[in-house]
Amino acid sequence: MARILITSGPTRQYLDPVRYLTNASSGRMGTALAAAALAAGHEVIVVSGPVEVAYPDGATVIAINTTDEMLAAAEREFPACDGLIGVAAPCDYRPIKVEPHKIHKTGEPLVLHLIETPDIVATLGSGRRADQWAVGFALETEDERYRAITKMQKKSCDMMVLNGPAAMNSAENRVEILSKTGVVLADFAGPKTTVAAQIFALIERELIVPMR
Repeated sequence: MARILITSGPTRQYLDPVRYLTNASSGRMGTALAAAALAAGHEVIVVSGPVEVAYPDGATVIAINTTDEMLAAAEREFPACDGLIGVAAPCDYRPIKVEPHKIHKTGEPLVLHLIETPDIVATLGSGRRADQWAVGFALETEDERYRAITKMQKKSCDMMVLNGPAAMNSAENRVEILSKTGVVLADFAGPKTTVAAQIFALIERELIVPMR
């Protein structure tokens, strides 16, 4: 049995007490992957941003809001895990300053000064032990395979799941699974529950079983 950390859902970066930057990630793929891992007899820890879906009862769920909070929780849990599936879509930018009160309209353009948030999978991947594995997700709109392979190398992943923007907040998905050498190991399409089960079966065969 493996102990698997799954990051899932979006994160929020607040501009003021009521407004925030985020994306359309629903957490459906993270939920489906958690269910597939549990069904295969593994232990699952999910670090999740705000979602409306319900994670499987057998999973340990840690709820967070911001990218920094997701990173802190993942760094705390990952050392005791065998592997990581980074399916979350963390917000890549945050405002330099969070206003303490609601920003009111003035009739003038509002200029936001943003800086990058930490890369969670890259941070965990760069510090992982030799006996740990990592799988990342890449959502791309151009030069898809090239960008996914570049991300895989940057994030120190053993495998990268490539999908497109149609996957966001959708019940279905189409993915390609890339190996460390850039070889397409498989491509799956269909309901996210089915695709997640296929992805996890490949992860189990290629990464979990060889580690035993």
